[in-house]
Amino acid sequence: MKSIQIQYNEALNDIDIESAGNLLEDFGQRDKIEMLNWINDFPYRPITLFHIARSKDSIFIKYAVQGSMLRAIYSNDQDPVHEDSCVEFFCKPVDSASYNNFEFNCIGTCSASRRKGRAVEVVPLSTDEMQTIERFPSIGRRAFNELEGMFEWELTVKIPFALIGIDPQHLPEKILGNFYKCADGTDSPHFVTWSPVATEKPDFHTPHFFGELYF
Repeated sequence: MKSIQIQYNEALNDIDIESAGNLLEDFGQRDKIEMLNWINDFPYRPITLFHIARSKDSIFIKYAVQGSMLRAIYSNDQDPVHEDSCVEFFCKPVDSASYNNFEFNCIGTCSASRRKGRAVEVVPLSTDEMQTIERFPSIGRRAFNELEGMFEWELTVKIPFALIGIDPQHLPEKILGNFYKCADGTDSPHFVTWSPVATEKPDFHTPHFFGELYF
C-alpha cells in the first residue's frame, strides 16, 4: 500500500483551474502512476505523472501523460470515458462502505459515481454535482478518433470534498484512494495503477487495495 500527503495551498482557494495547474507543478506533491499489475497481458505503460494538493474545500490533481496513442471520442459527462485515453481517481473515507470513482478522458469528459462495488449500488453523480468538478485539458475539449504517434497531454481537475462525503471544516487525518491510467477501447489497451492491485485480471474497483492519502 502506498501513501501520499495532500498538502494545503492557500493560493488554490482563489484561483482559476488553468492557473491551478501551473501552481500544482510548483507546489503539489508529485508521484507516478507506474504499477503494471498485469504485465503479462497488458505490458504497455505510458509515462504518467500527477501533482496533488488541496484548497479549503477541494482536491486538485494535475495529470501529465506521454504515450504512443491518443483517443477521445466521448464528449458528454457520464459517457464510458475509460475506453478513451483516460486517467482516474478513486477514493473513500476510511470508515465508509462506499467509494467514489472519478474518470476523465484527455479532453476532460468525466464519468463519476458513488458505489459499493463495480456493479453494486451504483449512483451516478447528478448533473449539478458534475458541474462542480472543474477541469482544464491542455489539448482542448473537442472529441476525436484515435490518433497514432507520440503524444503529450495534461489535465487539471478540481474535486470538491463534498462530493466524496468529507466535511471541509473537519477533515479526517486521511482518506483511502488510488490513481489509474487506462485506455480500454484503444489499440494499446493498458491498466496502470499508483498503488498495487493484486487481482488476477485488471480491476480498478478494489477499495481494499487503495493507498493512503493524508491531509
